[in-house]
Amino acid sequence: MKEIIRTLQPYVPEEPAQAVKSRLGVDRLVRLSANENPYGTSPEVREAILSYVTHNDANYYPDGNATPLRTKLAEYWQVKPEQLVIGVGLDEVIAMVNKTLINAGDSVVVSTPAFSEYALNGLVEGAEIREVPADFETGHYDFSSLVKAVDHTTRLVWICNPNNPTGTYEAVEDIRRFVENIPTDTLVIIDEAYIDFVTSVAVPTARALLDEFPNVAIMRTFSKAYGLANYRVGYMMAPVELANYIQTIRLPYNLNTLSQVAAEAALADQEFLARTVSQNAAERDIWESLFDELRIHYYKSEANFIFFTVPDADGLADVWLSAGYQVRRGQRPNWLRLTIPAAQDGDRMRAILREYVA
Repeated sequence: MKEIIRTLQPYVPEEPAQAVKSRLGVDRLVRLSANENPYGTSPEVREAILSYVTHNDANYYPDGNATPLRTKLAEYWQVKPEQLVIGVGLDEVIAMVNKTLINAGDSVVVSTPAFSEYALNGLVEGAEIREVPADFETGHYDFSSLVKAVDHTTRLVWICNPNNPTGTYEAVEDIRRFVENIPTDTLVIIDEAYIDFVTSVAVPTARALLDEFPNVAIMRTFSKAYGLANYRVGYMMAPVELANYIQTIRLPYNLNTLSQVAAEAALADQEFLARTVSQNAAERDIWESLFDELRIHYYKSEANFIFFTVPDADGLADVWLSAGYQVRRGQRPNWLRLTIPAAQDGDRMRAILREYVA
């Protein structure tokens, strides 16, 4: 066994919803702790899945290259099909990247707080994790300090945009300047899992940087705005040479056919995506207005969640949980991450919050 594995803590999934409901004696639990889409999934996905299972058996392996999905994604993003690495959620893509690039003694640079999988996978491969704190007041990346943290040992820099858990969005021009100031043999991966929720700029994606720099890759997922968390479909756009290297360690049939069919249907239904983004933005504005009114410290969000702090945050989380609303704890002492709920649940939760802080 790798010695580093002995020092790590396994991922602990949240208590199943049915168990929570039974324990608390509530009839309904709204999970707002995993940044899932409260508006569900496109009806087109259901129709595509039902059509597939009606006309096909399960005795054959899936298309190991995910060819139809790969083709549609390549057309959508105007990249070569061989630039795409498609995985079972971005978790698998992150793991494959680290297995491909990281040797013991290399370093990985991350802004903190960050998605825990970045550091975890680097540690498993023997990397030194260099953490650069984000600005405490705003939650934004400290790019100048990130540049200083990069040296000849640095194989990877992770930029989550909007960042999880802060929800903050970094301008493409700021990312561009950062990439210009680090060595070209250091790969910068821009994780755009939540980019669809950005409404402050017309073109929030850093897709253009993929053509400008040889050391940039961009990750996207169907789990969030497209509402396919259960189907586990993530992908990365990367330089062809890097993508080919990663493909050599990808499991032959990693993405099952139902997931491929679901992702194709979801990508085609841009109207569902637009509605989700619009509804989320409206509710996000209401939450942030309330936080301003109550003088609650939070980070301006461009995602489908808000990161904020209140006195005795665990107490508030418990009160919400007793009412059937589960939010994310533990990412920073006395802070909570709230996945933005649909309007009716938002009204009830805000009433509870007002009473709690009164």
